[in-house]
Amino acid sequence: MIHLPVLITDLGLILAAAGITTLLFKRIKQPLVLGYILAGLLVGPHIKFIPTVTDNESIHIWAEIGVIFLLFSLGLEFSFKKLVKVGGSASITAIVEVVFMLLIGFVAGKAMGWATMDSIFLGGILSVSSTTIIIRAFEELGVKHKKFAGLVFGVLIVEDLVAILLLVLLSTLAVSQQFAGAEMLVSILKLCFFLVLWFIGGIFLVPTFLKATKKLMNDETMLVVSIALCLIMVLLAVKVGFSPALGAFIMGSILAETTQAERIEHLTKSVKDLFAAIFFVSVGMLIDPGILVDYAVPILIITLATILGKFLSSGMGALLSGQPLKTSVQTGLSLAQIGEFSFIIATLGVTLKVTSDFLYPIAVAVSAITTFTTPYLIKASEPFYFFLERNLPKKWVEGLNRYSSSTAGITTLSDWKILLKSYTFNTIIHSVILIALVFLGAKYLQPFITGNIINGNKGIIISLVVTLIFMTPFLWALAIRRIERKAYSHLWLNKKYTRGPLIALEILRIALAIFFVGFLIFQFYSTWLAITIAVVLIVSGMVIFSRKLQGFYNRLESRFLLNLNAREAQNAQPEILPWDTHLAELVVAPESKLVGQTLIELSIREKYGVNIALIERGKIMIPTPGRDERLYPNDKVLVIGTDAQLAMIKELFEGSVDEHEEAANFPKKDMTLQKIVINANSPVYGQSIRSSGIRETTQGLVVGIERNGERILNPDSNMVFENEDIVWIVGNNKKVPELLK
Repeated sequence: MIHLPVLITDLGLILAAAGITTLLFKRIKQPLVLGYILAGLLVGPHIKFIPTVTDNESIHIWAEIGVIFLLFSLGLEFSFKKLVKVGGSASITAIVEVVFMLLIGFVAGKAMGWATMDSIFLGGILSVSSTTIIIRAFEELGVKHKKFAGLVFGVLIVEDLVAILLLVLLSTLAVSQQFAGAEMLVSILKLCFFLVLWFIGGIFLVPTFLKATKKLMNDETMLVVSIALCLIMVLLAVKVGFSPALGAFIMGSILAETTQAERIEHLTKSVKDLFAAIFFVSVGMLIDPGILVDYAVPILIITLATILGKFLSSGMGALLSGQPLKTSVQTGLSLAQIGEFSFIIATLGVTLKVTSDFLYPIAVAVSAITTFTTPYLIKASEPFYFFLERNLPKKWVEGLNRYSSSTAGITTLSDWKILLKSYTFNTIIHSVILIALVFLGAKYLQPFITGNIINGNKGIIISLVVTLIFMTPFLWALAIRRIERKAYSHLWLNKKYTRGPLIALEILRIALAIFFVGFLIFQFYSTWLAITIAVVLIVSGMVIFSRKLQGFYNRLESRFLLNLNAREAQNAQPEILPWDTHLAELVVAPESKLVGQTLIELSIREKYGVNIALIERGKIMIPTPGRDERLYPNDKVLVIGTDAQLAMIKELFEGSVDEHEEAANFPKKDMTLQKIVINANSPVYGQSIRSSGIRETTQGLVVGIERNGERILNPDSNMVFENEDIVWIVGNNKKVPELLK
């Protein structure tokens, strides 16, 4: 008789249960994740009336593969460039939310008499919202075009990075079993070091490799190469003491910056879906229904703590970042759930055997409940805002509006801020590269050369020289390279008291480079005479060959920046705008009534109060189009208005689609709404909007003026600018600041 391995039997059982439950959940329009968890509960050891999985160990291995591919796909959606473009509002909101939810989870756990480690992990579980659930809810409710949606997506991007940090910190804490501040700090510094190193190395090498092999890459080869890159980074992460999930996330975020990101995401989706299904089924297998009954009260308490805590912390963070009350309320209620990262944090506690058996099922139950409540909370957010506006003291509402208005707009950086920011980035990036080269030379290159090529002192000298050759361009960039020449010149020439600090900065840079050279040589030789002679020779060589080093470094930097910017950031969210208005992109459907009509015939501004900032027609960009411009099928139109105005006009366009890669000659990301304050020295002071030439000089459109506390939306073109007018202009973000001069 033929014997079928137990693993295949169990896998068939899992997928059959998952298939049936997901079909059911699709029918009742609920998230598939909950269907997978239910399937796991059915085939788990606690339900006896149907066949159950017998080889749990193999399933756990498959589930770990599922975590790897789940984090890999999240990394593909993450992108470090998106994180940089998120802005202060989303960052502040996310940080406030995470800190508060960590505290709320810990306090709630201790109040219920739980162990310290259970309470800490509960805080981590509650601190991260679910990207999958929120995106699905936004799509079903049709609110992706609304103002608060952009802020929520930004918060989720920051939360992904915070969740990775939490995984590392919780792993360290679980292993050490004590709150050692020094050990935590070392873990954070180690994580930051490897994040920077992997990102720099990955962006330099991976896109270059993909470009070189592009002609050889069919779908099959691309799939194999993508999974191979993912697993190689997993091995590297485990090698330096991090979790496999971190390595998968990092490689996903590196590939997200390449031109092949969408293709890789499409090809790996099926693999991710398969293994992620097994992971979520394994989550359900760990649930004991008896525990859920016994802990019904804690589940209810934690669910309430999650919804109220996330609403209050996210809303408070949004308010602190300068968002209007309405946006803050909608953001807070949108983020009131936990999801996939919470499962991974709970799994970490089970794997390390530092949490109690009841915590995992409780986390899953809370996730299931908050998944059901999320769409209703999002739908109720706007009516709840109107309720607050009616019942809160008027002084509070007016104060919040003033605070929101005052924090928006252009922020002008001083020369010192520009210079210090650039010097800091330069120092961190090149210090990380140099430290990595030192350890590679000492730990790997020198043993290889002395063991396989030349023994003894000659092998050590060759290893040292080779390592120094690789380090030299980065030593030059750290110590000698000129950064932000314009700001540096202003400070040197215009302010005599700044020359001392500038000289001190240059001395510090040179001293740091000398330290790295000495640190390298000390790995090979311990005699100070040898170190001193080598340092003098290296510094002299850097000065003598400065031009050649500059040329070589510039080529390296150009290659890195070319790889980094090869893929235009997609779905970039604009700055948060005043008076509840924001930018949105709509597409003219071929069957739309707008096709063929001029803007003056449509009278969109007069009828709906909406301004058209830009029209994209193929590769042609038309900023602030004139009244005689016509709309054609598939034109992408960038419009500005309130949520209600955009909802009305969206029907005219008959739907919208996601942004695609923009043409390079006029990127849409340059079109933002910005604030300027008019004074007596402004070039447009005393002129009317029409005669000021703003449309021609900034490719911009004046959409609002605040004068003596009064707000004027869509002002008449004959209105004259007065002193201390706050003017809102949608236009080219590089040209609008010229009005401040």
